[in-house]
Amino acid sequence: MTTNCIHFDSPDIENAKGSGSISTLTFDIDITVEPISSDNPMAPTHRVLGRSPRGRLVECGGIWKKQNRDTGADYFTLTIRDFGFNANLGKAANQDDDTLQAVIPWGPKEAQ
Repeated sequence: MTTNCIHFDSPDIENAKGSGSISTLTFDIDITVEPISSDNPMAPTHRVLGRSPRGRLVECGGIWKKQNRDTGADYFTLTIRDFGFNANLGKAANQDDDTLQAVIPWGPKEAQ
C-alpha cells in the first residue's frame, strides 16, 4: 500500500468509503474513512478511524469539504486529532485515478 494516500471506493469522494495510511516521523497509522451525513454545514463529511494500541477501531479524526475562496473550487481537508496533524487531499502525483487521493500535510499557521 502506498503511504500518505487514501483510496476511495468511488470518485464521488464526498460519499465514498476509503482506506489508506499516513506516515510521518512521529506516527504511522492505517486509516479507514466512512462518510457521514449531517444537516450541519460545518460538520465533517467523513469519520477517520484508526486502531488503538490494543487493536480497537477508534475515531481519530475527520475529513471536511471546503471551498477555495479565490476559485470557488471544492477541496477536502483531513485532521488526525491526537497528533495535531492537518492535511489537504488532492490527486496523487502521476495518477489518473480520481479515487486515489494524496494526503498533503500542512502545519498550523504560526501566531503573528
